[in-house]
Amino acid sequence: MGIIRRIVMSDAEEAFELMTNNTVEAVTESELRELAADPEGKRAYVGYEPSGVLHLGHMVTATKLMELQEAGFEVVVLLADIHASLNDKGTLEEIREIAERMQEKFVAFGLDPEQTEFLLGSEFQLDDEYVLDQHEFCVETSMNRANRSMGEIAGDDAERVSHAVYPLMQALDIKHLDVDLAVGGMEQRKVHMLARDVLPKLGEPAPTCLHTPLIADLETGIGKMSSSDGVTISIEDSTMDIAAKVDKGFCPPTADPDPEEQLSSDDLPDGVEPADVELENPVLQLFEFHVFPRFNTVTVERDERFGGDVTFDSYDALEAAVESGNLHPEDCKAALADALDRLVELGRRKLAIAD
Repeated sequence: MGIIRRIVMSDAEEAFELMTNNTVEAVTESELRELAADPEGKRAYVGYEPSGVLHLGHMVTATKLMELQEAGFEVVVLLADIHASLNDKGTLEEIREIAERMQEKFVAFGLDPEQTEFLLGSEFQLDDEYVLDQHEFCVETSMNRANRSMGEIAGDDAERVSHAVYPLMQALDIKHLDVDLAVGGMEQRKVHMLARDVLPKLGEPAPTCLHTPLIADLETGIGKMSSSDGVTISIEDSTMDIAAKVDKGFCPPTADPDPEEQLSSDDLPDGVEPADVELENPVLQLFEFHVFPRFNTVTVERDERFGGDVTFDSYDALEAAVESGNLHPEDCKAALADALDRLVELGRRKLAIAD
């Protein structure tokens, strides 16, 4: 396996390509190009709720932050303790203990602490100016819009008033963190669009937004990787843990599995049909969004009877080998387990030293 990638930006187009690598959309592309042309002093941020274990689903956006650092951005990581409290994830003391450990894990995984500002939400969200801005934001936001924005927060739980306040604060954070670029998974899109609509009414510019894809549940390929439900891979997992989890991973011989071919009604909740489900290949997603952004090459070790070892220098080449049948899904999973273990080991060692 190749060394971890380090790229030096030579021009705006190269910076833009790095910034948009492995993303779903930029809102807007022209605004992002302006930032890429002059990234010095520009600030990008992602907010994380300190709850559960830090896993590879979270780290898609963290990897994007690393790439933004390479492109010249200052990076802000919001450890949103007040948001977690609004979402009933424990006492503030408990949440802050998780946030402290989460910060250590982000640095261990690869975020440069010299270029990263870590903040608790409570460091500014309780200030008078923030609270008054929050009141004004509420005045400018309809209940219908607040309800549309809070779907990802409430999930299957009964909707609460705190769930409606949560996305309004997310949008307002962009102003008070003084950031130029808001980064998040596609589940954050509604909140970011709320910010683009309402912040100008408060005299603030509409933020540029960059959205990353969601990693599907490793075992089913349905939904998203979540520490509260399904199989996740975390920076705390051992070599054996990772191998066992990846071995159970859903990996059909294609990057675009057909749910009607792969699923039956018995696999799904009552009333849900295969055609209603968005199905992904999470094994290939992990290669695309975690392994190749961090390593130059991936070598798949195989017995000579099956073609011997083969090395890939890009995700596209690996995907093509799977699609053509030249790379068996089981060999693909074995290579992924090895690659993720090497990736996690870097952080695992740093956390052990810190302890």
